[in-house]
Amino acid sequence: MAIPGTRLPVPALALTAALLAVVTGNMAHAAQCQPPGGFNAFLAQFRSEAKQLGVSAKALAALDGLTEDRKVLSLDRNQQHFRVSFEEFARQRVTSGRISKGKALLKQHSALLTRIEQQFGVPGPILMAIWAMETDFGAVTGNMSVIRSLATLAHDCRRTQMFQNELLSALRLIDRGDLSAAEMRGAWAGELGQTQFLASNYVRFAVDYDGNGRRDLIRSVPDVLGSTANYLKAYGWQRGQPWNEGSVNFPVLAQWNKSTNYQKALALMATRIAAN
Repeated sequence: MAIPGTRLPVPALALTAALLAVVTGNMAHAAQCQPPGGFNAFLAQFRSEAKQLGVSAKALAALDGLTEDRKVLSLDRNQQHFRVSFEEFARQRVTSGRISKGKALLKQHSALLTRIEQQFGVPGPILMAIWAMETDFGAVTGNMSVIRSLATLAHDCRRTQMFQNELLSALRLIDRGDLSAAEMRGAWAGELGQTQFLASNYVRFAVDYDGNGRRDLIRSVPDVLGSTANYLKAYGWQRGQPWNEGSVNFPVLAQWNKSTNYQKALALMATRIAAN
């Protein structure tokens, strides 16, 4: 997606997103969720349609031998963080250890974060808060097969359109050379990397911020933080404006995570990391 040097302007981002939506929208109704032939029949239908949309044999090989992951379905139906109070949610996540480490990393990466804020308008404390909340600053990124998780959720009829699109995007990442299927290890819903991008967002917003020619949200801190800022900017982040509830930037956090508890916890974490 990115032009060499990773400086993808907003109009190009919008065009890329629109084109991706058209392509993956066609995919969304191609494979019947839970067909009579079961998971293997679903994969055969999906494989055929993805091939027609230009996915290579190399990428399609990632679907070989997949089996449905029942653990993923169980986790999808038991998302407790949507049901607890904000106080309980924040107590478990906005911890003194994370705040201290966020402050330290804010200083450690100050030059990088200054460059990111100059380009995207997103300040370091927000990026540190997201990094902390998602993976404890890259320490816990998940070790489940992203391809298997996405295929499982795409076969399930609850959110098949969304996850067929995500599975197609994951295969496009292989074709684009960002990641191999083996490298795609992540959380149960297919999130990838140190700030847990879904595959479609990886395709749309990942940038090669360290300049090595590859968008690597698993190992490259510059790519991780630059891509996260690129995402927030694309959803309307306003430079120099606050991020707490009621501010112009707070609704942008809803584009990162639909849980109000999560949004409020991110804002609180960022505020505490930013404090002297």
